[in-house]
Amino acid sequence: MKAPDPATTFDRIAATYDEDGHHQHVAELLLTDLPGTAAPPPDLVLDVATGTGAAAFTALRLLRPPRLLAVDISPRMVGRARERATTLDPAGRIDWRVAPAVPAPVGDGTVDLVVCASSYQFLGAAAFRDWLRVLRPGGCLAITLPSAASFAPSPDFARLVPPDLVLPSDEGQAAEILARGGFDQVRVRGRDFGGTRPRAVFLAHAVAPAARR
Repeated sequence: MKAPDPATTFDRIAATYDEDGHHQHVAELLLTDLPGTAAPPPDLVLDVATGTGAAAFTALRLLRPPRLLAVDISPRMVGRARERATTLDPAGRIDWRVAPAVPAPVGDGTVDLVVCASSYQFLGAAAFRDWLRVLRPGGCLAITLPSAASFAPSPDFARLVPPDLVLPSDEGQAAEILARGGFDQVRVRGRDFGGTRPRAVFLAHAVAPAARR
């Protein structure tokens, strides 16, 4: 069987990706809850697997970083983000790129904050290694992890889930996943979303260690 093409799979849903508002809501919760939001803004924010830009636009508004790079493997997702940017980022401060999330197109130890909202389930353990690579010592990670109990991808998207993916059932397990990934000062908060399609996610924040392990 031919391996699924992630770009094509996500291209197909780009036009309707924002319709239910879920991804924007999750991005708002993730970044509003970011520790140290009153501190000086991070110099470089990397939003991996940005989709149509929910987390990138939220980071731009809340954190006001001098530089913000948003990457996604789907050209149509990035195209939709650029369309939204005419209103949400008229100054063009966000650098949008069609590129894989892993490895991210940035140098080692150059990023102050990595954001990954609603996409970890398609990246797996390799993402943690790359995030440790790109983050400066003491840099921050802000990600969401879906709950094992509510994660039910359609067949097209199930084929994109990496074989090493481990999903948490509670906050303790979510914290353990980040700690095993090499991160310190892990903080996790669970959030349940009701409605016709119940979804539960864990909002996780952590810090890259000062010394690489």
